[in-house]
Formats: sequence, C-alpha cells, structure tokens
Amino acid sequence: MLINCASYKDGRKVADLDPNSIRSHLRSPKEFVWVASLNPELDEISQMKDAFDLHPLAVEDALAGHQRPKIEEYGDSLFAVIQILTLNEEIEVGELDIFVGEHFIYSVRNRSEVKFLGVRERCEREPELLKQGSGFVMYALIDSVVDRYFPIVDHLETELEEIEDKLFERNVTQ
Repeated sequence: MLINCASYKDGRKVADLDPNSIRSHLRSPKEFVWVASLNPELDEISQMKDAFDLHPLAVEDALAGHQRPKIEEYGDSLFAVIQILTLNEEIEVGELDIFVGEHFIYSVRNRSEVKFLGVRERCEREPELLKQGSGFVMYALIDSVVDRYFPIVDHLETELEEIEDKLFERNVTQ
C-alpha cells in the first residue's frame, strides 16, 4: 500500500505525486522523490522498480522479506535492510527496506506497524537538512529505527536484573 509519494527541491516539498509521474521529477537536478510503502504488492513494487530503475535482486529481497540487515551497492544506488523492533507482549521484528539514489528514496515497510510520518514531518520542518537530499532522508529513517531500540534494551536489562536477583536469592538461601 502506497503511503506517501512526494517530490522535494531545495529542501522543500514541491508536490504530492501520482506514482505514474515519478519519472518526470527525477530529471530535475536538485529535486528528489520520496516514496513510502507498507507491505506492497507485486504490482506496486514493480511500478517503483521501473520508475527508479531498481536492481532486480534488491526488489526480490524487498518482496520476500525476512532479510538480514545489510547495505548493498547496485551501480549508483544503495539498498539497505534494517530490522524494526517493537516491544509488545514480546519483541516483534519487522523490516524496513530502503532504496536510495541521487534523486530518490523509496522505503518499504514489511511486518511492522511502526509509522514514519514523524520522520517526514521532522525533515520537512528542517529544509536546510532536507536540502541535502535523499541521503539525509535515509539517515533520518535509520536514526528513527535505532532510537526505538533503546527502550527495548532498557526493558531487557531490567528483565535480566530481575532474573539475576532471583537466581542469586535462591543460591544465598540454600
């Protein structure tokens, strides 16, 4: 499902785009297109593959999901797989696949309800940073994912301390 599709120039949003018009916006030297999808179907990701000239192996990985974290270089673009962690009753693992080139960034979220609208809003509030283009957006997305790790690590540390306390209490009383 397509969440957002917009073009940016000089750090400012130019327009929300129809996915069929993406190619025309990739030709402008200081413009880039930012597209976000959630659990995309084959036809949607194929449309983005054609629009951005994405490498078939990277597209296959994004469709298949369940990839290990990685960054791969395909010509003049990058493909990154980032694990999204969410703590509910237990830790749930989702995936964020990012395709990035000089004039585009395409993020694909799979098996995760974590939303990135806040990242887009923050980027749009900081045009000097957004002016750096798709590379900055990639950084902002990854930074958002990593920030979500810290509460989970804190939770795991607390659980580990409780287990240690119980274990050592038993050993002392025996």
